[in-house]
Amino acid sequence: MAGHGTDRHPHGADRLCEAGDRVYSRAVRRGRVPRADAAAVPCLLELALLHPDPDDMGWLVPTSPQEVMTRLLRGVYEEISAGQARVGDAVAAFEWYAGLGGRVQAPGEGVAIRVLDGLPRIRAAMDEATEACTTEVLTVQPGGIRREDELSEGLHRALEMRRRGVRMRDLYTHVARHGQGLHNYMELMGDAAEARTLDEVVERLILFDRKVAFIPANADRTIALELRHPALVDYLVTVFERLWRLAIPLAAPLPETGIDGITHRERSIAALLAEGHQDAVVAERLGISVRTCRAHIARLSETLGAASRTQLGVRIAQAGLDGPQRAAELLPLSDPGRESPTAR
Repeated sequence: MAGHGTDRHPHGADRLCEAGDRVYSRAVRRGRVPRADAAAVPCLLELALLHPDPDDMGWLVPTSPQEVMTRLLRGVYEEISAGQARVGDAVAAFEWYAGLGGRVQAPGEGVAIRVLDGLPRIRAAMDEATEACTTEVLTVQPGGIRREDELSEGLHRALEMRRRGVRMRDLYTHVARHGQGLHNYMELMGDAAEARTLDEVVERLILFDRKVAFIPANADRTIALELRHPALVDYLVTVFERLWRLAIPLAAPLPETGIDGITHRERSIAALLAEGHQDAVVAERLGISVRTCRAHIARLSETLGAASRTQLGVRIAQAGLDGPQRAAELLPLSDPGRESPTAR
């Protein structure tokens, strides 16, 4: 019987079939439903969304939506943890094979992919790439406000490249604008560096002369990949250039949202909430703390007159905040950084 139900309803609790949706919603509204109502949707019993009423076995009572949500989030977390473990195992295996001479190679390019395990090896490889760099460096720096120690750690490389005439372009999140350390860093670099910001960016990326790229290979960035395969590097350059065209120069103000009382950051939060993301995910993607994110959500709710999260979602859609601003709204007519002397 269970197998037959699974065949007819091959889904999980994250996406119910139409019949299951109707019966479960009715059970939540009324507190219980007759067992006969669930005969056509055995998936609800198999997924433990309905279970017998101990006071009357002819009725079924629903598992609370809050408990179902907790269960789903726990499952997602476990999948992510397992995925991270598999990535770690794959990186370790790759390095082992590389040690046996099985490194990925491209004709005439030497080692196309090199695993750098540990911060000392990463820094040594970065120093080597810095010394060999002659034209430009492109970087993507995710997260929020850049810490002074992060900026100082790479300052010696940047100043050395500036001395040799190397041009630098850096992408940050809008939140980084609020850190004085970044402004001090850009002042030190002068005309050699240009920075732009976006609501959110991709993971950390550093490209030297469009020939070698560095990307993190684990969550805490203690393992990195050094990429020299032309196709991979060209792909990453294309990603950078497209983000660069969408970004706003650090020296230019962020655009108005067009809605009184709603800031640019709150518009970004609204768009991510409309996509169904939880507070922690929204905070991580925008480079802010969860506490700050929730304070903005509370202010957004107040401004839009929403009394609940469900109502906030409706208000966000009604106000047209459920998507990113159009490019025409993002770039001012006199954009001082639209044409970069290093852009190609």
